[in-house]
This record gives sequence, C-alpha cells and structure tokens, in this order.
Amino acid sequence: MTAPFSASDAPVTDLPVVRLRPKANARAIRHGFPWVYANELVTDRRTKALPSGALAQLQDDARNPMGIVGVTPTSKIIARVLDRDPAAQIDQSWFEARLVRALALRTRLFDAPYYRLVHAEADGLPGVIIDRFGETCVIQPNAAWADALLSPLVAALQSVTGVQTVLKNASGRTRGLEGLDDVNAVLAGTAPDAPIPVPMNGATYMADLTGGQKTGLFYDQRPNHAFAAALARDARVLDVFSHVGGFSLAALAGGAERALAVDGAQPALDLAQASAEAMGVADRFATRRGDAFEVLTALREEGAEFDVVICDPPAFAPTRPALEAGLRAYERVARLAAGLVAENGILGLCSCSHAADLAAFRGASVRGTGRAGRRAALIHTGFAGPDHPQLPQLAESGYLKSLFFRL
Repeated sequence: MTAPFSASDAPVTDLPVVRLRPKANARAIRHGFPWVYANELVTDRRTKALPSGALAQLQDDARNPMGIVGVTPTSKIIARVLDRDPAAQIDQSWFEARLVRALALRTRLFDAPYYRLVHAEADGLPGVIIDRFGETCVIQPNAAWADALLSPLVAALQSVTGVQTVLKNASGRTRGLEGLDDVNAVLAGTAPDAPIPVPMNGATYMADLTGGQKTGLFYDQRPNHAFAAALARDARVLDVFSHVGGFSLAALAGGAERALAVDGAQPALDLAQASAEAMGVADRFATRRGDAFEVLTALREEGAEFDVVICDPPAFAPTRPALEAGLRAYERVARLAAGLVAENGILGLCSCSHAADLAAFRGASVRGTGRAGRRAALIHTGFAGPDHPQLPQLAESGYLKSLFFRL
C-alpha cells in the first residue's frame, strides 16, 4: 500500500490549500469516500473566500496532502474529491482519461450508443451526469467545480466519443444547493428539433432532450423494464407514473395483450403515444392523464383489473426530513395498486429515493399490500442498470430499488 504524502514531500502547487479538522474522518476519504462535509473542514477566512467551484489541495489536520478537491464554500458538501494525487492537473487530458474509462465499460455493456455514460462519483466525476443519445450527449453538471470547468469537459467529451452535439441540462435539484443557475444551454453543435428515438429492450422511446424531464429519458430502469416485460406476455398491463411509457412500452414489446400508461404530464404521454405508433403497437396502447392516486382510486371504482401493475413514482423521500412522509406515500401507492392486480398477478413497486433504503421501502410496500388485503410473495428485487454503477463507499449512489411481488 502506498504511504500517504507527508508535509515535507508535498508537491509544489499553485492551488489554495484546505485542511481537515482533527476530528474529521481522514481515513474514510483515503479509502474512497468522495465528500468532505462543512463541519469536517477548517473554514477560516481564506477558505470562505474561495469562489464556488474553485480547485484546492486537500490536506489532513497534520498538513499531509490528500488530493485535489472542488470546493463550494456555501454547501453542506463543502468539497468533492476529484483526484487522490495532490499533483494532479484537472484539465482536458484529465477529463479524457476518465471518459475513456467510462466509455470502455459502456461499450462492453451495450451494442448501441444509448446509455448513461458518466454516473457521477462512481465514474470519477463527482456531481456530473452524462447521458448519451447516439450523436448527442446531455450533461448535468450538478456540482460547482464541474460547472466552472464545462469547457474542458465538453472538449474532452467530444474528443473521446466523437459526438457532435452536447447539451447542458440544469434541472438537477443539487444545482440549487450548489448556488448554480437553472438555465439549459447548447454547449456544442445544434440542439435536435424533434424527439430522438431510443431503442431499448425491443421498444422504441421518444426522448425529448430539450424539453423533457432530466436529460430526456431514464436509462436506470432498463433491466427492470426487461424483467417486467418477461412477465407481461399476453398480459393486461398498467404502468403508473409512466413518464414516456417506460414499463408499458417494454411490456408491449414483450408481447403484452394491452397496456395503459398513466401520468400527470400530457407531454410525456404524448411522447409515449408517439413511441407506440413508431413501434406499431398503438392499437394495444392507451394513455390516461391524471393524478396517480386519483386514477388508481378511479380504476378500482370502475372495476378495472390488470395482470401486471407497475408503479414508478418520483422520489417521495428525496431528503432525510422527507422520509416519514415519503414512506407513507409509498405505502399508499402499494395499497391502491394492489387492489387492481388480478389473482396471481404481478405488482412492481419502485423507489428512486436514496433517503429510503431498501429495507424501509420494502417495509412500506409490504404494509401497503397487506392493507389492501393481499398476500404477497416477493419474487425479484431490482436496482439501476450497470451503466449506473454504485460507489460502494457512498450509499446515495444506490438510490433505485424495484420490488416485484406475486399477489
């Protein structure tokens, strides 16, 4: 194991220095934890005066260099570890090295360039999300350091992938916490003037890269879409919180008899309808706009029944303070959805709330199905696909959970 740097052999650097407090967990950072919290750092006048997104050399309390960090003085996550080499140069070449590694994994996983190319900390780019849609990439620079270095990042992205168009999506919730703007932009090339067709699990999805949610499409559910589709042959399928038809279109590609997509956003349902038409399955596909809880209640009153019901809501518990209310919402979804599942049918329940861990989400789901008077057997637990790798040291990177029950 390489010995840590000492103060006497610290590399020469023009970067400012930030230092851990004596009680900070320096060992965790050396072992791969990527964040430094504000109460772990000496926040003297010089540190507070650093511009948001500034690069700095991180030292432990004994002044031993630990690496290069991006600093946001006003954030609870005051520093993000970019490189454990204190002499690293964070430039276009540095970005290229990380993107080459990220691309190598995705090209092993997929035979077409439609995937999450960079998944933040797990790909060595803290706070950075990059989704690829053929010759277009959409970047979410959700940390101040990345927003400040967009130019070399975009140049590296084009150099490594050869994409012509790069878009900035500024809708990430954490951008506000980092003091960043919410303005989308075209960083290279020309923005597409129509939704981009994306092939996935035998279905075709229409991704709106400029006006849709997040980057335009959620790639993380790909393996869970596939699992649900395998259960859907000749089935009646209900896809609630469907966005652009994630589960319902995959189910139709897998041979479902018919599918109903429910969402509160008409533009998302319009994209789902366009996808169904492009796939030639529009005669087996229907949409229903409305509040998911109200639609679930109405369907029950109408006597509707489905062989497969999937609910993939937005994050009900995006933060710790929201956890209790979020778990009650997940329980309510499970109760309402379970009442629509035919005997021996399948209920799929999903959560993208990192504050609700798997055990808590599973407990809420089981309580909900029990309150509906249903006996449930858990048949599968799914997570995000491998293009959304988890950093083992960072629990937040394992945000997505999907539970499938036979009722």
